[in-house]
Amino acid sequence: MNNAMIILDILVVTGLCVSAILACHLEKLLSAVIALSVTGLFAAAAFLVLHAPDVAISEAAVGAALSPLIFIFALKKIKGGGDDQ
Repeated sequence: MNNAMIILDILVVTGLCVSAILACHLEKLLSAVIALSVTGLFAAAAFLVLHAPDVAISEAAVGAALSPLIFIFALKKIKGGGDDQ
């Protein structure tokens, strides 16, 4: 059981780091917003592994759903709805 938790911790932290690095280095803004949303999902999974389900639910709602939605609406407003970038 202990080895399974260590492997799960390693997978969650690796996914968190990879998605955060992708969010910083992607050229297209919409792709970066999606990577940021995935980072929020991995952060919620990390909180769930750490036995904090209330914080995990809040992070999933805000970090993986609400913030990317606001960013996407802002991108649509700025670009006029086009897919230039």
